[in-house]
Amino acid sequence: MSNLIVHGGAALSGRIHPSANKNAVLPVLCATLLSREPIRLRGVPEITDVKKILEVFRALGSKVDVDWSTGVLDLHHRATVFDEKLHRLPQEMRSSIMLVPPLLSRFGVARIERDVKGCTLGVREIDPHIEVMESFGGRVERLEDALVLRTGGPLQATDQWLDYASVTTTENFVMCAALAGGTSTLTNAASEPHVQEFCRFMQHIGARIEGLGTSRLSIEGVDALRGGEFSFVEDFHEVVTFLALGAITGGRIAVKNAAPEHFPLIDRSFAKFGIHVTHEDGWSFAETDGPLKVKEPFTGNMLQKIEAAPWPYLPVDLLPIFVAIGVKSEGSAMFWNKVYDGAMGWTSELSKFGAHAFLSDPHRMVTFGGKPLSPAEVESPYIIRVAIALLMLASSIPGRSVIRNADPIRRAHPRFVENLCALGARIEWAEGR
Repeated sequence: MSNLIVHGGAALSGRIHPSANKNAVLPVLCATLLSREPIRLRGVPEITDVKKILEVFRALGSKVDVDWSTGVLDLHHRATVFDEKLHRLPQEMRSSIMLVPPLLSRFGVARIERDVKGCTLGVREIDPHIEVMESFGGRVERLEDALVLRTGGPLQATDQWLDYASVTTTENFVMCAALAGGTSTLTNAASEPHVQEFCRFMQHIGARIEGLGTSRLSIEGVDALRGGEFSFVEDFHEVVTFLALGAITGGRIAVKNAAPEHFPLIDRSFAKFGIHVTHEDGWSFAETDGPLKVKEPFTGNMLQKIEAAPWPYLPVDLLPIFVAIGVKSEGSAMFWNKVYDGAMGWTSELSKFGAHAFLSDPHRMVTFGGKPLSPAEVESPYIIRVAIALLMLASSIPGRSVIRNADPIRRAHPRFVENLCALGARIEWAEGR
């Protein structure tokens, strides 16, 4: 277990270039298996989940060349093989389920381990993924420790209406449909920025997708997908994180941001705490007029609130960032996670800083901000941006704090601590027990 030692109280300022979005990079990596031609990816982050997928590719016989100093990755899956009795997908990351569609499409068989894990956000079912793959012609065989999917021939087009707008299920549907015979349609598709980036990559290598960015996708299957070169844009999660770190510490961080069109609701959410965000010439800035303060609603007897749900709502992944801001801001606010039932139960860690936060039910938290805060040693759950939220609070409080079990940050953000130190932070990794 790795801990973060934080000497807080410094105002963080400077310029930063965020990394690519893990949630775009991982499905794109999986989708490269659909092509037998060389593919070059630029801006690939050096994070644990990416390395695990590359280990899978090497084990399957794919050619993998990566330069982490430049973020350039060259892949060639021409000689790739898959044997259900020999090969296993990594259980410790949720994204391994996105390797199943290309394996099923290319080799007619794929295997899902029974205990695929991810962040401890709550129940994350695999049934929607199985339903999608069955609709394309896959047949499921239950083993004691796994599910094996098989197909008797090429995948065939289908129409599917999802129960809810699941990001990963949408991406799995697109991968199945890209080489399936006929035209497939997906209703209630997810449309997050990283889903749009994934679909742009699929179009770049020859997939025929209509409806990008909407809740209804139409995909005409093609005979083969080509190779090519693709560059990732900045992760909007990381853009928000650095803007928030500047604001919560009383500094000013300029963040490279090539897609400000995704930010209107995010900007309004910042404004609820007195943080004004501007976008200019490819850069984003967050500024405050004095101490953070919750904006009072015009409707009487109501708390200011931040509601997070599938896009185009505020993304649930960003909710912990705003919880940290709410704790630091004078006034009360409610935070509502409309997706996961296990993502809000960290109020006890906030209280160690002296914060007052109340979990009203598994989906809603109320912060009573502006309380005197002091440094503390806290334990992060295995949720990437909760670890970051605790780091944000520690950075805003003068003195030495410890964030225990901060490893989840490494799953999404390369050189995160080094970047913060370049902005004036005093933070270091320490191995713990």
